[in-house]
Amino acid sequence: MEVVNNYQSNCSKCIQIGKDTDKLAADEKYCDVASIRVPETLTDLISELNKIFALDRVNIEYVQTLMTMYKSNPKEWRKYAKFDQHRYTRNLVDEGNGKFNLMLLCWNENQGSSIHSHANSHCFLKVLEGSVKEELYDWPTQHQDLTSDTGHHGLECRKISTFNTNEVAYISDSIGLHRIENPSHTEKAVTLHLYSPPFQECYCFDKMTGHSTVSKMTFWSKFGKRTPFGSDCGSTVAENN
Repeated sequence: MEVVNNYQSNCSKCIQIGKDTDKLAADEKYCDVASIRVPETLTDLISELNKIFALDRVNIEYVQTLMTMYKSNPKEWRKYAKFDQHRYTRNLVDEGNGKFNLMLLCWNENQGSSIHSHANSHCFLKVLEGSVKEELYDWPTQHQDLTSDTGHHGLECRKISTFNTNEVAYISDSIGLHRIENPSHTEKAVTLHLYSPPFQECYCFDKMTGHSTVSKMTFWSKFGKRTPFGSDCGSTVAENN
């Protein structure tokens, strides 16, 4: 499966032409943002995402628009929203038939992630409740050994963005590294994340030195149920990311 950005390309350049005319028609359908039907519920959104990511090529703009059109309804996602007083949580909602992971990240007041990469995955983020701040960073100098303790320089934030309820953001490793934070002192935040393809590890970076560590992605809960503490952790550092 290939994920493509269609902001400056017409549909014919964004689909893989095949002999299966039914599949071709499906690909064309999921390139035209004007054809999107508003997902009325979270279940509708998940169903459409599964159809889209079953194809060989996926259009970034189409997915962003679809996720933006879904209007957050806490009654639909509250059962997945699990908070921890010490750190933000990752809560698996859908496994996307192996093509993507869809999850809720829950942020108490002032909780934030580390600066991190996305293991060559594509990340879509939709705010379901509250607001979050994104800090965008460049990768450390090319040819550096990311796990070396020497020769590193601090990371400088090159862009700060704020995303409010129902807004959608996108990032991949080609764009850079980022950090997400709930900046509020009084309000919690909940975000819906889609990662395609799913990944189990990523790099987390020290802002002062640029040094990175490999972190294993863990889930606080799956499908609304608490996961056994530590069951997903291996020899690498566990990160709710």
